[in-house]
Amino acid sequence: MSNLDPRLPLIQNFDLNGKTVLARVDHNVVEKGEIKDPFRIDSTFGLIHYIASKGGFPILMTHVGRTRDKKTGHIKTGDSTSVAPIVEYLERKLAGGFVIPQLPIDPDLGILSLDINVLSPLIAELKARKIGGIYLPNTRWFAGEESKDDKTKALAADFAKIADIFVNDAFGSWQPHASTYDVVSQLPSAAGFLMQKELINLDQVLNPKAPFLGVVAGAKYDTKIGPLMKLYEKVDYLLLGGVIYNAFLSAKYDVTINGVDAEDVKLAKDLVAKDKETGKILEPGALVESELLDSRDPQKVKVVYTKDFAAGQKYHYFLDVAPESFNDPKIAEAISSSKTIFVNAVMGFTPNFFEGSHRFYSDVGKNKEARKLFGGGDTLQELKNLNPGTYMKALDDPSWYFFTGGGAVLTAIESGAYGIKPVEALLKK
Repeated sequence: MSNLDPRLPLIQNFDLNGKTVLARVDHNVVEKGEIKDPFRIDSTFGLIHYIASKGGFPILMTHVGRTRDKKTGHIKTGDSTSVAPIVEYLERKLAGGFVIPQLPIDPDLGILSLDINVLSPLIAELKARKIGGIYLPNTRWFAGEESKDDKTKALAADFAKIADIFVNDAFGSWQPHASTYDVVSQLPSAAGFLMQKELINLDQVLNPKAPFLGVVAGAKYDTKIGPLMKLYEKVDYLLLGGVIYNAFLSAKYDVTINGVDAEDVKLAKDLVAKDKETGKILEPGALVESELLDSRDPQKVKVVYTKDFAAGQKYHYFLDVAPESFNDPKIAEAISSSKTIFVNAVMGFTPNFFEGSHRFYSDVGKNKEARKLFGGGDTLQELKNLNPGTYMKALDDPSWYFFTGGGAVLTAIESGAYGIKPVEALLKK
């Protein structure tokens, strides 16, 4: 496939016949025991079908949510982070069901090891085609998944005992854990089809066709500063939203905005200084100010304008960009004329403040020439909710691409596509 590092081992170059294939996927789509959006699951159907069609036997694994208490190190297991809803969904969509091994669970430490006595009979059933596949419990229920110690090495070795080949198809799971990173040293390993597709499309963000419009938002500026500064070097235009934009405005105009930390403002001053030289940042000039954060009271919401800012002014929460901002000729021209548009942003604090996102997504959809790359589950979910017509058309339009992991894309922008640790591990094979 084009634009892939030739050192990257690919699943299609492996003989899977008669082999047990352990595949790390990113099915982290369960919230409170229910599937929020099956897009990430559906994106791995190609791999699952391919393994079976080539005579292989699939064993899948994913993380779901956050399970480790950072203070105590204890691991919380339960229905809210179980893979059971995923397996139920797969059973409805695919022929041949998946079975979850019932492994012993320590109430504080989680699953201490892969019990071969439990796995061996299931693997025998899998090889006899009595079941369609095995789906391991949430990888973050395992004591060694995130611990980065001997337990991590032991878990990686356990993975090797149940499989002949490891496949990483979880681009969105970019952190170097036992199930994404350490396991690679234990088994012949390859990149799955989704991983390959994500890397190919990521190349269009890292080496874009100009003009290039980048759109980034987020709740915390400090977590995005590294990728944001790297992205700034690549773009012709940069559009900000959310707390990131609020921090930029606070730093540039010396105003105080509720919900923006002083540390974020301090960090944003570097971006303000940089933009004074090149002027790449497009500033939506109409903002929706609300006295309340978690609800929308028409009596406590109004539109304010950056042209009226004066040093020392204090504002309530800026929770959206007013749709009229996109009438600004500079912003409208950037959206309509760009050849590459990368979006990792929800402009407003949804669901109560959504008009800015709706208008922005609509305007992006009108640009038929641009390569439109959307990163992040929240971004995709809001596009789907706010502009269902645009979303449905985009699914069949090759000029659109939806990444399965927004955090992974930003990490790759900062470190390079092949600087993501799990991908780096595959290259070393």
